[in-house]
Amino acid sequence: MSLVRVVDDAGRFDRHEEKLAAHVAPGLRHEAFSVFVRDSGGKVLLQRRADDKYHFAGLWGNACCSHPVGDRPVAELARTRLEEEMGLDLPLLEIGTFEYRAVDPVSGLVEWEFDHVLIGRTDDDPFPDPLEVSEWAWVSPSDLRRRIEERDPTLAPWLVDAIGAFPSLVQ
Repeated sequence: MSLVRVVDDAGRFDRHEEKLAAHVAPGLRHEAFSVFVRDSGGKVLLQRRADDKYHFAGLWGNACCSHPVGDRPVAELARTRLEEEMGLDLPLLEIGTFEYRAVDPVSGLVEWEFDHVLIGRTDDDPFPDPLEVSEWAWVSPSDLRRRIEERDPTLAPWLVDAIGAFPSLVQ
């Protein structure tokens, strides 16, 4: 059974909850992390979620997202998950947190997350786990901003919200 850390409105730990149960409407606010990776030219690494993911399948998101578990620091957990999911091992810097809530129109599951945003840099291409990622691309910040402005329905809601909270991610 996979657990998430349910948090209060200030992001303080409240209790553990089974992951899927935390995503059933109306959802429980829980910790997450979103990793953004840029190359030396400023391009942003995006991944398209595998088509058989249980929610928000097939949407384009940032390099890696997941839920912290246990007592290890979020940056350490995010680095491990980035390596597992995208085959990239690199140091990450946490730049802040934000909260978002989104309902997947297909599954009805809810993401209500207190999200830690981390950033890393590399010029290496990823080697993603095909169970997690169906494709990937390096995208210019201007192209990503344009897609957000045009409300591209193929973008994951947390990607859009993270960039809204941290515009420097695409500058």
